[in-house]
Amino acid sequence: MSRSSTPEDFAGRCRACFFRREVCLCDRVVRVRARTSVLILRHAKEAWKSTNTARLAALALEGAEIVAYGAPGRPLDGALLRGEGTWLLFPGMGRTPPPAGPPRRLVVLDGSWGQARRMVQRVAALRALPRLSLPPHRPDRARMRRPPSPEGLSTLEAIALALGRLEGEDVQRPLLDLYALAVERVLMTRGRGYSGE
Repeated sequence: MSRSSTPEDFAGRCRACFFRREVCLCDRVVRVRARTSVLILRHAKEAWKSTNTARLAALALEGAEIVAYGAPGRPLDGALLRGEGTWLLFPGMGRTPPPAGPPRRLVVLDGSWGQARRMVQRVAALRALPRLSLPPHRPDRARMRRPPSPEGLSTLEAIALALGRLEGEDVQRPLLDLYALAVERVLMTRGRGYSGE
């Protein structure tokens, strides 16, 4: 999908999941309720990609919110990132030590690894948040996109693993299952792997 893709380019696609209608995922999305709320800060270049997994996370996770970042003429309101119990899901220790107790809200960056790193560098409110870092994880399943490193995760997988760590398998498993289904459907549209139901 080109950088200039728009909704008009999505003829024949579901308006909710962005998958082609014949492989639409919507009837397979299980709604998941988590104690930890999730705010996804999505890079503008990800918004119209059919392989964007933040969209799937928002469909599955009750109360998840997506906020755009990097769109021309639309500066980010730093106040959206503040609030007691708000942490950033991002590798490293960060500047702020984690407070006692789990986060109430996770801010998740959605974009390529380079885009996510630049978001942290450019947005002071992100740098000020305590961080939740995931332990190294090497996915053993097929991927929708080739990650820059073998440990690279999609946004949906990172959210699933973070919530699993905070709240357990009942929250994590349906999100990872949704990712696996999405990969299966993407491979089908590329002429590989999917056998149907």
